[in-house]
Amino acid sequence: MLSRLHEVLRRSRLAWLGAAGLTAVGALALAAAQTPPPAPEPDANYDENGGWWAPGESPAMPAEAQFLNDAGALGFLYTGAPIDTRTHPFFAPIGTNGRACVTCHQPANAMSVSVATIQRRWTETNGADPIFAAVDGSNCPNLPQADPASHSLLLKRGLFRIALPWPPKRPDGTVITPEFSIEVVQDPTGCNTNAQYGLTSAAPTISVYRRPRPVANLKYVVGPERGIGGRYNLFGPKNTGLPMATDPETGERVTMQIMADARAPTLRAQARDAAATHLQMEGALTEAQLTQLTDFEMSVYAGQVLSNGAGRLDEPGGPRALGPRNLAANPNGVLGDNFDDPVFFDFNAWKTPRPGETPAQTAFRASVMRGYDIYFLRPFWVRDSMHLNTVGLGNPAKRTCATCHNMQMTGMDLVSGWVDVGVSNLPFAGQVLTTPQDRERRPDLPLFKITCKEDAPPHMFLGRVIYTHDPGRALISGRCMDVGSVVMQQFRGLSARAPYFSNGSAANLRELVDFYDRRYNIGLTEQDKVDLINFLGVL
Repeated sequence: MLSRLHEVLRRSRLAWLGAAGLTAVGALALAAAQTPPPAPEPDANYDENGGWWAPGESPAMPAEAQFLNDAGALGFLYTGAPIDTRTHPFFAPIGTNGRACVTCHQPANAMSVSVATIQRRWTETNGADPIFAAVDGSNCPNLPQADPASHSLLLKRGLFRIALPWPPKRPDGTVITPEFSIEVVQDPTGCNTNAQYGLTSAAPTISVYRRPRPVANLKYVVGPERGIGGRYNLFGPKNTGLPMATDPETGERVTMQIMADARAPTLRAQARDAAATHLQMEGALTEAQLTQLTDFEMSVYAGQVLSNGAGRLDEPGGPRALGPRNLAANPNGVLGDNFDDPVFFDFNAWKTPRPGETPAQTAFRASVMRGYDIYFLRPFWVRDSMHLNTVGLGNPAKRTCATCHNMQMTGMDLVSGWVDVGVSNLPFAGQVLTTPQDRERRPDLPLFKITCKEDAPPHMFLGRVIYTHDPGRALISGRCMDVGSVVMQQFRGLSARAPYFSNGSAANLRELVDFYDRRYNIGLTEQDKVDLINFLGVL
């Protein structure tokens, strides 16, 4: 049995932290203590290839693992009961296309998937891995699937095709009358004008292309302890004038932060949708499978654990926000403030060099602290951003990054809602893609023309005619003011899951920082940008 286990681990390239994980999986459920137990020292089980986990491949779930990335190593923590991944619905290929949930939510990539990993899988399997399934792993299912050009959005940006009905429908299947019409202006993938899959097909469908969100640290995403049953019952998503969605099974209000367009109110609803669409499952998930999936997903934590510059990030007595053990230990639903509960606490533990710290580590840690100060304290003018400058702050409003990215430990927005910072809507979307490499990435995205009806409230900053690569939440709500708005993501494990933004338009953290600097004219210096990147890279 052990020899078989070792062979499976070798083939799957999982980076284990020791065989003790096999016997101690169930013992790692962490209480909400402020100081976690000391983390294991790094060992030799890092994997330079990234640790691909194929469906149904491994017989057991590691309690902890570490995976190399360009900035150091990601830490992975599982706090649940032992599971057999050969039969567990997250890891088993329960659909018809060979995929499992893990195909697009890899532990090595902070439970998302990176472009580097996707490109390596294409090379290693000659494009035959289930991740490239025609249904959404290609630009359109009708394209020649052996041609890498047919998968350009996945290979270059890490984007999967999301096919949504038009006009939109409510959860009960009734049709929403949209406040706008939509036209396909550019269709480089061919899918939106295709007779079978497009907007004029028998079942009118709009195809947009988005990154998979991390299935980790979800206690912060789906159930703030200080919100559900409390103030979230009173306040709806930012500036929509609507109440929060409800769990169709319990009637409880939900946070609406699971997906980029907030279309799935619960993990169970998301699982049903993913099984039917991404896995092409015949039939429906059973109640037992839904329970297995949600129990697992709520027991996974991921965050950078080793930095090439700073060294070990979860060392005893270090910064309270870093590493997956701290993510598991901290309470959720906390709004970061400037006094008692900052978004990522503080980095005071690094202000004095620690025993054994090298001068290079001291310098890098100082850079991280400066980067956090910029994130937390450097004000700039936020302007013309739907659902940000429309919530009573004014336009422009002088704020910091932490104003919106305010949820403690994750950098999400504690107040549920979708926002438009301009990543998909023109003219601001053009500020994302500026380098020669960007010009290669840009043409593959579709472009839509949105025309808002005269009797509907317009988009407050873009008016009644909007050009967008992805209408975002508007494809679900049918509301003109929602065009281009998406739900904020968490900041954890960023170094393991490039590229960034819902449409993958920032290939790396430098491009992400550059976009915000241009978009809001922040005036960051070169050192400021390096410091911000170093800060984001250790989360």
